[in-house]
Amino acid sequence: MNAEIITIGDEILIGQIVDTNSQFIGQQLNKIGVSVYQITSIQDDKQHILNALKEAEQRVDIVIITGGLGPTKDDITKKTIAAYFNDDKLIEYPEVIKHIKEMFIKVNHPFNDVQRYQAQLPSKATLLENKLGTAPGMWFYENGTVFVSLPGVPYEMKGLITDQVLPRIQKQFKLPFILHKTIMTYGQGESMIAERIEGFENNLPPYIKLAYLPSFGKVRLRLSAKGDNKEILEKELNDKVAEVYQLIPEIITGIDDDNSLEKRVGELLKIKNKTIATAESLTGGQIAANLVSVAGSSAYYKGSFVTYSAESKINLLEVSKETIDRFSVVSREVALEMAKGVKDKLQTNYAIAVTGNAGPTTDLTDKTVGIVYIALVSDSEQVVQEFNFGQPREKVINRTVNKALEMLLKEII
Repeated sequence: MNAEIITIGDEILIGQIVDTNSQFIGQQLNKIGVSVYQITSIQDDKQHILNALKEAEQRVDIVIITGGLGPTKDDITKKTIAAYFNDDKLIEYPEVIKHIKEMFIKVNHPFNDVQRYQAQLPSKATLLENKLGTAPGMWFYENGTVFVSLPGVPYEMKGLITDQVLPRIQKQFKLPFILHKTIMTYGQGESMIAERIEGFENNLPPYIKLAYLPSFGKVRLRLSAKGDNKEILEKELNDKVAEVYQLIPEIITGIDDDNSLEKRVGELLKIKNKTIATAESLTGGQIAANLVSVAGSSAYYKGSFVTYSAESKINLLEVSKETIDRFSVVSREVALEMAKGVKDKLQTNYAIAVTGNAGPTTDLTDKTVGIVYIALVSDSEQVVQEFNFGQPREKVINRTVNKALEMLLKEII
């Protein structure tokens, strides 16, 4: 069972907004056994919409459209859909008018003809009640293909997908099971991991696929299985995960995205009843943001100092001015004093500090762009490592965050 997602709106094409709708819809369809064949973004243009609908109908079983259902003149989706279905007519749905009026009474907003237009839908449409907004969703079944039109507002679309669209799809079609297991790794690149597990990958059965999902400092290995027997698929996936654990045990942090570096760090700190603080320069608080993104992090994370300037390093962390003058702010010595300073001030068991040149300029240092120093101080050890993360700026910052957490994880273990 294949689906295509069509997003409508010039704001997507010019980069004014990021298309998160397709991501959510794709995830939810996959959970119920529907594979997304293609995602298409098009203009608010009648002919473009007609062409996209025709092409999608030839490719897939389910077409899901988001956007273009507002009350203003530039929102032309439902008129175009009506034209696509043999010039269907728009008719007024009294239940939609009733719903909109009830919503507007709550916020003391007048009901007018602009809102009345929202209640006009193609006569062939099955109404999908939008409890969170004024634009209803629409369901069509024509020539063996399901067409679903949803508002583009993300929280409205999500409500309709969850409450109405997915249950209808599951009722109408016999769906296979699509299961995933994602193995989280750190510390080695995609090509090195691929070489180490080449034999494993070559021997996978045709209904199990392996995908490499690299990002800064880490690679996710996603195993996907598709079939009609859920119990058998789950067992085979678990067996394959166990095989990968035997091949690359030292670089695996856990299973699925919930087992991120920061979550694994937090779990270990809780188990050991230890605490951590951070001092950041080039990363501007991103290490702290990662750590506190984990629920319950207040049990072990005590705080951060973002000391971007030399003055703040001196005044807040008591880094020696003589150290900065002698070695510059991007140095092993300054990173170590930053880590000691934050550990002392917040009285923690561990402290991480980072300083470096993210670029594009090197300011007042003698170090090239990409040079980063990460210091880790614990109750029993002091470590400072130098890295060259290259360019551009975003890459340097993200790799610094991941490497700092990786060093911390190793030290705690």
